[in-house]
Amino acid sequence: MNMKRILAGVAVAVVAVAGGVAASQWMFGNSLTQVADAATPASTPASPIDQLWAASVTNVDGKPQSLSLLKGHPVVINFWASWCGPCVEEMPSLSQLHREYASKGVEFVGLGVDSDKNIKAFLQKVRVDYPIYVIGFGGADLARAFGNNAGALPFTVVIDAKGVVRSTKLGQIQPKELKATLDAL
Repeated sequence: MNMKRILAGVAVAVVAVAGGVAASQWMFGNSLTQVADAATPASTPASPIDQLWAASVTNVDGKPQSLSLLKGHPVVINFWASWCGPCVEEMPSLSQLHREYASKGVEFVGLGVDSDKNIKAFLQKVRVDYPIYVIGFGGADLARAFGNNAGALPFTVVIDAKGVVRSTKLGQIQPKELKATLDAL
């Protein structure tokens, strides 16, 4: 009888371990393969800045745009969506800061993590005086590359003229904080 209990316990342990391995591979992928792949230079991911410059974006009329034109300029990138209340609430502050820092060469860009149809309809109702581009739902991956692991919006990134990320902010911007970062550029 003790032997049956021991064998039953061993069987439960084996099933638990196998289930844990399968679950971890489903959730995290095969980490050994990922470590080996990461050591291979060909699979090294591009930096977030390089990903930004190469991102496929369009204006609200569907015409392709190049964010690489922003290279060499300080830039505030704001990831947002038309359905995001805090995103909409911070737009007047971003517009004001855009006007205030335009003479200092700071560029502001809104990247809509949304459909072009939703963004176009939104911009017909709400005036935004900095460029808005459609990056679509793939913008969440780009935001994640900059450290937005929560996948939440709004998400703002400040990049200096040398292409160095100076700050990131998940959630609504605080104008005083953003001004302090921009004044230090």
